[in-house]
Amino acid sequence: MKVNKIVVLQLMMSMILMLGTASCSKKSSSSRASRATGWDVDSQNGTAARNAGKKQQAGPGLVFVEGGTFTMGKVQDDVMHDWNNTATQQHVQSFYMDETEVTNGMYLEYLEWLKKVFPPTEENYKNIYEGASPDTLVWRNRLGYNETMTNNYLRHPSYANYPVVGVNWIQAVEFSKWRTDRVNEAVLEKNGYLKKGAKTQDVTAESIFNTEAYLASPSTTYGGNEELVLKKNPNGKRPKAGKDGVVPEEKNVYAQRSSGVILPEYRLPTEAEWEYAAAADVGQREYNIIKGQKKYPWSGDYTRSSKRKNRGDQLANFKQGNGDYGGIAGWSDDGADITNAVKSYAPNDFGLYDMAGNVAEWVADVYRPIIDNEANDFNYFRGNQYAKNKIGKDGKIEIITKDNIQYKTLSNGKKVATNLPGEIAQVPVDENETYLRQNFSTSDNINYRDGDKQSSKYFDFGDAEAGAKADQSMYNSPKHNVTTDSLGQMVRKYDNTSKRTTLIDDNVRVYKGGSWRDRAYWLDPAQRRYFPQDMATDYIGFRCAMSRVGAKTEKRRSPRN
Repeated sequence: MKVNKIVVLQLMMSMILMLGTASCSKKSSSSRASRATGWDVDSQNGTAARNAGKKQQAGPGLVFVEGGTFTMGKVQDDVMHDWNNTATQQHVQSFYMDETEVTNGMYLEYLEWLKKVFPPTEENYKNIYEGASPDTLVWRNRLGYNETMTNNYLRHPSYANYPVVGVNWIQAVEFSKWRTDRVNEAVLEKNGYLKKGAKTQDVTAESIFNTEAYLASPSTTYGGNEELVLKKNPNGKRPKAGKDGVVPEEKNVYAQRSSGVILPEYRLPTEAEWEYAAAADVGQREYNIIKGQKKYPWSGDYTRSSKRKNRGDQLANFKQGNGDYGGIAGWSDDGADITNAVKSYAPNDFGLYDMAGNVAEWVADVYRPIIDNEANDFNYFRGNQYAKNKIGKDGKIEIITKDNIQYKTLSNGKKVATNLPGEIAQVPVDENETYLRQNFSTSDNINYRDGDKQSSKYFDFGDAEAGAKADQSMYNSPKHNVTTDSLGQMVRKYDNTSKRTTLIDDNVRVYKGGSWRDRAYWLDPAQRRYFPQDMATDYIGFRCAMSRVGAKTEKRRSPRN
C-alpha cells in the first residue's frame, strides 16, 4: 500500500509539472509577448515587434519568381561570336516581375497624370510631359510606309494592350519611380493612413505624394495637408479602461517601413533577374541536370508548338526570315506583323508572358562584355551609384520644388525630368558612409574592376608617366556634347573623330530577349545586346520588377528537429 501511495504521489507531481510547463510555454508563445524582453508589445510602441512575420503583398501586375541558382550566359548558338555571354554560375534572390511588358495603356496613364499635375503650358513644367513622352518617330523608315504606327500606335485604343515602345532607358526608370508612388499611395489609403479619396483629389505640383518623402516626414505629404495624412492605431484595437476606469489615450502613428504595408520600389529588373525569370528552369529541371541550358523560355528546341490542339503554331512573335515577319496569312503564322497584344502567347513556367519575342526589354545593367563572377556571384548587377538624402542648411531633408526640378539633357537635346517636386533631393555618398568599409568605397561603382584607371593597362601605382597615360579610358567611345549658349539656344556638337574604337561607355544599357524584328537566334534568354540609354527604338520595351523581402519561398517549410 505504501508503495502504491508513493507511485500515486509521483504521478500527481509529474502531472503538476507538466501542466506548469505547458502553462509557461503557452504564456511565452503568446503573440502579445516579446521574445526579446517578455513585454506585452501591444501595450508598447513596438511596431516592428508587433508586425514580426508580416508577409509582403505582391504589387499590382506582378507575379512571384522564386530565386535560385542558374547558369547565366550559356547559349545554344553563338553565330555572332560576340564573346559577351560566357557561362557563369549565379544565384538570384526571389523577386516579383511584371506578368507582361508595360503596355501603351499603362504608359498613357502615366502621361495623363503628368499632364494634369505639371501642365505643359506653365514655364516651370514645359519639359516634363514632353520629356516623358515616347518617341513615336521610331517607326519611320526611309524606304517603308509606317506612318500608321507613327500616328496611332501609342494612343489608339486598338493598341492599348500592346507593349509600349519608343521609350528610352531613362524614361523607363522614371516611369518605375512614378508607379512606386502611385501604388503606395493606394496602399496607404486602403489601410487607413491616408484619407479616402486622397489620391484622386485635385493634385498639384506642390501637393503630390512621394513614398520616400512620406517615410522621412509624413506631415509634409500633400503639401502638409493634415486632413489627408492620417495617423492610425497599429493594433487596430481601441485601448481599454484601466483599473481606475480611465481609458488611456489611443496611440496613433503614421505608417513606417516597420508597419509592413509600404511596398518596395518598382524598378527595372537586373540582367541576372531577367535572364533567370525568362529561362524558368523551375519547370524543366532536367534541362540543367541532363541536357544543359534551355534554348528558349519553353521546353524543346523548336519555336512551333507540338501540342495536338495547336500543333505548328508559333510560340512567340519574331521575324521568321527575310521579308517574313509573321508567316503566310491564315496558316500557322505567329499572329502579328509588328508587335502583338500582351498575353497572345502562352506564359513560361513562372507565369510570365512574352519573355521571348514581341519586344526586347530594357534591364537595369550597364553593359560590359564580361560578367565578373569572380567579384560577385549573388544578385549580380553592374550599375550601382549610391546616393543619400540631401540635408539643407536648416538640418532638414531638402525637398525638390518647382523651382529646382532636375533634368537630364539627352544626346539629342531632349530634356527628361529625373527629380520632380515632392521628391527628396539626392547627393552621392561621401567619406562619411565609405570610410573603413570593405564592401564599397565610392558612390559610383559602374567601372568597378572594368574600365576605370586601375583596370587600364596604362595604370601603374607610383609611376607619374603611367599615371598620366591612365587618363585614357578603357572604352574610348564617341563623346557627343549638348550645351546651351548665352541665349538659351541648344548647341549640339557631334563627335566626328575617326579614332574611336568602341560604342561602349557608362551610358549604354543591356537589353534582353528577341523582338518582332529579330530572328529566332535572339529568343535565347542568355543572348545580350546593348543600346544607348538615352535612345529609343520601335522594338525595345520594358517591364518592372520588385524585390522580395522576407522568405525566399511562399511554401511553408516544417521546422527540422
